[in-house]
Amino acid sequence: MKKMLGLMLGATVAFSPLIANAADIEIRVAHGSSPQFHMHKALERFAEIIEERSNNRIDVQIFPSGQIAGDTGMVEAVLAGSVEMAVEPPSFFAKWDEAFEVAELPFIYPNKDVAFKVLNSEAGDALMARLKDLDLVGLGWMEMGQRVLTNNTRPISSPEDMDGIKLRTMKVPTHIAAFKALGANPTPMNFGEVYAALQVGVIDGQENPISQIYTQKFQEVQKYMTLTNHVLALYLPVMNAEFYNDLSEDDQNLLREAMKEAISYDFELIDSENNDYLEEIKADGVQVTTLTPEQKLKFVKAMEPIASEFRERVGTEIYDLWMAKIAEFSTS
Repeated sequence: MKKMLGLMLGATVAFSPLIANAADIEIRVAHGSSPQFHMHKALERFAEIIEERSNNRIDVQIFPSGQIAGDTGMVEAVLAGSVEMAVEPPSFFAKWDEAFEVAELPFIYPNKDVAFKVLNSEAGDALMARLKDLDLVGLGWMEMGQRVLTNNTRPISSPEDMDGIKLRTMKVPTHIAAFKALGANPTPMNFGEVYAALQVGVIDGQENPISQIYTQKFQEVQKYMTLTNHVLALYLPVMNAEFYNDLSEDDQNLLREAMKEAISYDFELIDSENNDYLEEIKADGVQVTTLTPEQKLKFVKAMEPIASEFRERVGTEIYDLWMAKIAEFSTS
């Protein structure tokens, strides 16, 4: 039986009418990044795998660049059944469950290897299981990249250099608290508004992964970059639970297999692109600062006074499990 959308999104996206030989199952995927971004390319691979292995019985359509909605609006569209799937940072799910902020807390992972061991352990499984209460199904953990700082005020190599900088952040309370602790003036803003806000000086800076900075051309309107790697930015692909549960077991397995392969491809793209993007950013005139271990430790120490605030916000059980797994994998 053909699966159709329950609700439409008004004039936001004009969906094409179905034709006589349309696929049996349609999956519309929303995300906020540009078509040049590695995550979009990985989703294209996801779509290719599904369509090929289902003999085009399943059709996947991808809507990038916030065409569906801004920030948490894409999750809301999935919850409403207006689209079948969205790919958003886990921190955005804190609007419904604050525990999701734990995965992207600042300066908690010693490196990416440890981070993904935690995400793919019982800690990550416990967090993913909470999606059930939101009538969502998670399909895996995708990487956006490690977040770095850019600004137009001064080079940043210590927390003191952050003083007074008006910095765009996501609408994530733990991130806002972290930058306040560093002395900045965090300014939550939808991602699609950032370039113009930097261009006219509404904000001094922003923080995003290198690939996001490059593909959004933020280097055109920024003077300084610091490779803080303060947050491992993630994406959480989610699907409407009713839609997912109505699929056959074979189709569910196909979706998960395709996403697993797409995630592996995403990792490959990040590794191959980041160095090239960084060199391009430097060539565009941005002054890039790499923190020494001693300098980075000062930023980590600045977070310690608000660790208890983080723990209380995300929940003691998930926070303690998460930190225990970080400690375990950091020493193994």
